[in-house]
Amino acid sequence: MSDYRKYRFLEMIPGISVWGTFVFIIILSIFQPIWAIYFIIVFDLYWLVRISYLLSFTFMGYLRFKKDVRVDWLTRCKSLIIWEEMYHLIFIPTFQEPLEVLHEVLEGICKSNYPLKKFIVVLGGEEADKGNFSSYARSLVGEYHGKFSEMLVTVHPAHLVGEIPGKGSNLAWAGRQAQNFIDSKNIPYEHVIVTSLDADTVVHPQYFSYLTYRYLTHPAPTRTSFQPIPLFNNNVWETHAFSRVISYSTTFWLMAEQLRPERLSTFSSHSMSFTALVDVGFWQSDIVTEDSRIGLQGIMHYDGEYQIEPMYIPLSMDIVSGKTIWQTIKSQYKQQRRWAYGIENFPWMVWNFGSNKQIPFMKKFRYIFNQLEGVYSWATAPIVIFIVGRLPLWMANRGIDLPAVTQNVPLILKWLMTASTIGILLSAILGATLLPPRPRNATKWKYLMMVLQWAFLPFTLILFGSVPATDAVTRLMLGKYLGFEVTKKMRKNSAVPGEG
Repeated sequence: MSDYRKYRFLEMIPGISVWGTFVFIIILSIFQPIWAIYFIIVFDLYWLVRISYLLSFTFMGYLRFKKDVRVDWLTRCKSLIIWEEMYHLIFIPTFQEPLEVLHEVLEGICKSNYPLKKFIVVLGGEEADKGNFSSYARSLVGEYHGKFSEMLVTVHPAHLVGEIPGKGSNLAWAGRQAQNFIDSKNIPYEHVIVTSLDADTVVHPQYFSYLTYRYLTHPAPTRTSFQPIPLFNNNVWETHAFSRVISYSTTFWLMAEQLRPERLSTFSSHSMSFTALVDVGFWQSDIVTEDSRIGLQGIMHYDGEYQIEPMYIPLSMDIVSGKTIWQTIKSQYKQQRRWAYGIENFPWMVWNFGSNKQIPFMKKFRYIFNQLEGVYSWATAPIVIFIVGRLPLWMANRGIDLPAVTQNVPLILKWLMTASTIGILLSAILGATLLPPRPRNATKWKYLMMVLQWAFLPFTLILFGSVPATDAVTRLMLGKYLGFEVTKKMRKNSAVPGEG
């Protein structure tokens, strides 16, 4: 079998496992409903345990987050000998972003309590949007001239061989241009900390102080990625309820992952050493999910001697919002599908980790398993629990005497729903504590909506969870590869992330 066919088979495994589960339950429900009921019992009990487990980690992550944002990290930095020698290289890739959105990102950086003269800001545009970008770049460079050590502007050429248009190719191009600048200034790579920001990301005022302290006190800083917590707060008071639930659910999931470093991946905005970035050859320019891939590149390049460390300081980002609710639904679906398309890392890991005998087996297994199991559960669990799982009960009730244990399935489902209700209530409470100040044009009743909106959770888990995740694995299975689509940013008000 050729290497191409072998790799294509690996790409098909996630889709086969998801569709195989759905087909298996349906066929079993028709021909052996009792067996299907046993399967559903085990499946539901597993998720009952997992939901409880996830809730506990989310709460512990929340407590750690509340603790760390209250620490004066700049004062701690000043206790370290070489902190003043450190530079922060900040990439802001953009494509058709509104000027006001980019302005808010730069304003957030300017409000950092870390010395701005240690910032090298790179604004990366696309040749395909050169008209708008050139105008915006001139305006922003003029406004922020002299505030940073340097503000670089790069334009990623269109139609380069071996690339797909998107954030990864933009970042890779900007990274190499920044390398030329750093070399010209003779700045040691190990003294440069890189942060890649999505074009809607507003940093916490303490982010760079916290990052510097964590970097300088880490035993292997040049072989580590640092992953902050994303808070979708920029436009939280203006968006639709279902979009807020989806975004905050993502925050809580990642907050729980922070306490399980063996599961942690780089996501969206993240930080790492410039040494490692150069060593791995910058971000990949031919994939959709370059953010999650960059951490895996480090693990591969350094033979497993690379890790992803949690940061309990937030970055504030946009919630998906369109001019109409239908535009919001469409954009939200595409964003979730793009995130689920991180499953493209599964065949890459199997192919590359398998050939690297230096990476410890358990580390390879954990990353490969977590990637496959994560998207598999994302695609199957809500549909099985809320929809397909009831099919064998309906089939079995058609004149079949049920064993006593199978008659308890509705009770098990009730326990699962109770656990879900508790989870929804806790999510509503935690979400309310993370809200930025209410803008003047939002009534006090909006606070009540911020709690009641969590009733949408079962709906969002299926429509914006299972369905786009199944879409993503199906596209990969069929070889209908997904391109990068930018989520449109629009808002009336904004908020810098606070301490919750």
